[in-house]
Amino acid sequence: MILDKVDEKILKLAEQSDQELREIYEKLDAVCLKNSDRILSAFIENRVSYSDFADINGYGNYDTGRDKLEKIFARVLGCEDALVRPHIMSGTNALYLAFSALLKHGDTMISLTGTPYDSLQEMIGLYGSSTQSLKANGVKYEQIDLVNDAFDEETIVSRLKRNDVRLVEIQRSRGYSSRRSLPVSDIEHLIKRIREVSQDVIIMVDNCYGELVEEREPGHAGADIVVGSLMKNLGGGIAATGGYIAGRKDLIEMVADRLTAPGIGKEQGANFNLNNLFFKGLFMAPKAVSSALKTAVFSAWMLDKLGYKNVSPAWNEERTDIIQTVELGDRDRLVAFTQALQESSPVDSFVHVMPAPMPGYPFEEVMACGAFTQGSTIELSADAPVIPPYTLYMQGGLSPEYGKLSIMLALTGIMQNG
Repeated sequence: MILDKVDEKILKLAEQSDQELREIYEKLDAVCLKNSDRILSAFIENRVSYSDFADINGYGNYDTGRDKLEKIFARVLGCEDALVRPHIMSGTNALYLAFSALLKHGDTMISLTGTPYDSLQEMIGLYGSSTQSLKANGVKYEQIDLVNDAFDEETIVSRLKRNDVRLVEIQRSRGYSSRRSLPVSDIEHLIKRIREVSQDVIIMVDNCYGELVEEREPGHAGADIVVGSLMKNLGGGIAATGGYIAGRKDLIEMVADRLTAPGIGKEQGANFNLNNLFFKGLFMAPKAVSSALKTAVFSAWMLDKLGYKNVSPAWNEERTDIIQTVELGDRDRLVAFTQALQESSPVDSFVHVMPAPMPGYPFEEVMACGAFTQGSTIELSADAPVIPPYTLYMQGGLSPEYGKLSIMLALTGIMQNG
């Protein structure tokens, strides 16, 4: 039994956490209820039927289930329309699809949150030699760094007054950086400032890891395009693949034409008997996200009490995504911690994790992901670039009970190995 293997000190700390974290858990439950209300209402409004789960193959003509699913995603994300397809295999894929549909030769895009997440850098053309990167195809790239973890609003507004920017991109989550993740309220405030100087620039938000963490989404705050993966929050740990792009109807039409072909757009594309999993995943997503957040809060509390430094967010901080980080400061500690998390996973617990190259990333990566869906990050997982300051990025947890067991076992393994 797992509990029999957990160190007595770890067990006692975990028992203390239940009382101290009760109010935080109750707040997370309240957000979960609000988001569940929005999703259930969208299901009822769109008259979801068992027949919508039918297997439609080939071209995917007349798939009413797929069409209803996309209307529901749009409603939940505060957008006019959405594209939700298994052909979009990841968040990175969804971002590239949106960028390549909306940006043409000579267009300028600006990242408003500094250097983007590692897997986006080769896509943009910041490194590598791909002929399919945005820069290789004539798209001009600029970035405006955050200042003290906040938007540099005056620089952004001043730059946009030149009226030569096609698209600005906001990365809500921290990625592999030490900055805080950005709440919807901050994004909304910036969007209002941008609209004072430009009605035409496309405002795009990379929403990965942030869906359903708050009661509102970037679409409710005025974002034109919102992008994410179904192997993260909105898949609820049930969707086995897929991604989404939601936003203004005219922009979604452009993205759909890029995904399929002009003249076909959203009208075709079989979901290969995955509609049931996509509907069910979205339906369960508020609870899965709440569980992931409770696991993160518990992890942060335990790490803090055990003396770990640079734990972010702190256990009592407000959260806007499911990511939890801890700076370990040493390569061996980083690898050992990741190995301990893998060994406490329900799948592939026997796998010995080691640093290795990973497609789309510039450095060796270490990754623990003993998940039912390969690469799922709504299930408890952890990953990190193997570079100083050796920060581990943890996320997910399909239930707080399973999350607690895995974290306690992993911490015990670290303690026993010094």
